[in-house]
Amino acid sequence: MSATTPLPEHDPAAIAARITQPVVLVGLMGVGKSTVGRKLAAMLRRDFVDADEAIVEAAQRSIPEIFATFGEAHFRDGERRVIARLIEERHGVIATGGGAFVDPSTRALILERAIAVWIDCDVDTLVERTARRNTRPLLQNGDPKEILTRLAAERAPFYAEAPIRVTSVNGPHADTARAILEAIDQWL
Repeated sequence: MSATTPLPEHDPAAIAARITQPVVLVGLMGVGKSTVGRKLAAMLRRDFVDADEAIVEAAQRSIPEIFATFGEAHFRDGERRVIARLIEERHGVIATGGGAFVDPSTRALILERAIAVWIDCDVDTLVERTARRNTRPLLQNGDPKEILTRLAAERAPFYAEAPIRVTSVNGPHADTARAILEAIDQWL
């Protein structure tokens, strides 16, 4: 190939044909798992499901209500069961909550039965994105930047177990979805 010949685009259909497990997106709140996940699913011509939305539907309560009424441990147990069901149902792209992959049982399940993709992002961008909604229980009691900085440090070793890591930057979510496609293509 000459220096002026562009590299061929990663063909989403060809990549999709090679994907035999659900793609599960992990990472901190605000990295764009749900938004990017919808774009990625469309590119792969697969369905998308947000695990948090499935939890709310199954529990018939909001996530803040579950946290307030039953605590985080109860929430994580239900989250693990819902993610197991979504993987078993063979959904194409699954977005998880920020703490899901930190739970050892949930992480093992995802690593064994899906393609885990860590979407990473700088803390300042996370602060800006998470400020748009006040539906994040872990950000309710304290300075969001301090909380997100701490969570990023605590959770990075867990997220790093995902075989694929992509950085989300400010810009079109389709760019991050394309980066995930390219990373999956290389990983496969």
